[in-house]
Amino acid sequence: MRVSLCTIAHNEEHALKGLLRDFRDQNYPHSKIEVIMIDSNSTDNTHSIMEEFQNTDNGFYDVKIYNSKGKNQACAWNVAIEHATGDIIIRVDAHSKIPRQFVSRNVFNIQEGEDIVGGGRPNICANPNSWTKTLLAAEESLFGSSVADYRRPAAQKEYHDSLFHAAYKREVFAKVGGFNEDLGRTEDNELHYRIRQAGYKMCCCPEIISFQHTRSTFKRMVGQKYGNGYWIGLTLGVCPGCLSYFHFIPFVFLMALVASSLIWIFAGQPVYFAVIMAMYTMFNFVNTVGAFVLNKSINPLFLILPLLFPVLHISYGIGTLVGLIKMPFWKHSLDGSAQRRIESIKESVKKNTVVYDDEQEEVL
Repeated sequence: MRVSLCTIAHNEEHALKGLLRDFRDQNYPHSKIEVIMIDSNSTDNTHSIMEEFQNTDNGFYDVKIYNSKGKNQACAWNVAIEHATGDIIIRVDAHSKIPRQFVSRNVFNIQEGEDIVGGGRPNICANPNSWTKTLLAAEESLFGSSVADYRRPAAQKEYHDSLFHAAYKREVFAKVGGFNEDLGRTEDNELHYRIRQAGYKMCCCPEIISFQHTRSTFKRMVGQKYGNGYWIGLTLGVCPGCLSYFHFIPFVFLMALVASSLIWIFAGQPVYFAVIMAMYTMFNFVNTVGAFVLNKSINPLFLILPLLFPVLHISYGIGTLVGLIKMPFWKHSLDGSAQRRIESIKESVKKNTVVYDDEQEEVL
């Protein structure tokens, strides 16, 4: 089966070189891999790195570079999908790492009858030191980041609501279309919701794994959490079905803090605030201890995790609050162009469908 291995990048000159080495090292026949790279208005050396890779003979069926002038990741992914010609389309973020069996294991599971496959996607840090390992511990923790199933490797085949770095049969995009370009951080949630509504299942396979680099600074991590929360608030106005109650836990925590504080101030009743803080402190303590237990070496900076966790949660909660406030006005401003783009992707995918003879490696 022919594979379109796709990645998008915006100012990823440091991470992209490593990912392209991973592409080069794949053990799936390179003559059956089409590499598609999308440059999203980069101002660093991202585009030149892509061109260098394109001009190096690694035996791939084809290596293509396209530019995306769109405002977000959804726009860039749509450019990749509409130009992909493979039987299988695989998405891999630029800020990631994949093992050499990644493509072959995805292909194997699709050949076994699955329509969409993927695997666990734990976090790693590119430059390990005491501080980046502390950020990694915060990101890996269920308490500090996410309870999403795809973040952890599966013990056996499981079917999830969403996958990261997934491989899709071409027909999936021909049926449901591309990403909603109105969305910023929740484009995956919305696409996978439509995929489930179309009757497809997303299989998480134990032998498939990929890795995502953790944000290298706490400021960037806080900004990421705020942005995630912000788009959760906005997305509630256009696709509530693609969200779960887990997405709103930081917002509920923030509102509980505000409400209990007001009750304490104006009614002289500190008990509600005390109960909330006692429960939060318990979870905070347990997860901090868990970080020490799971870490193979002692990292004294883990002692500040109880200070990092609430900043991440409150940032996410504030983002959701801002998103919910802006949502009615944002929703009113939508002009339907994103839906038209989704439909145009369907037609592009159907148009670019090519039948191959795998035995002779020639296009029929």
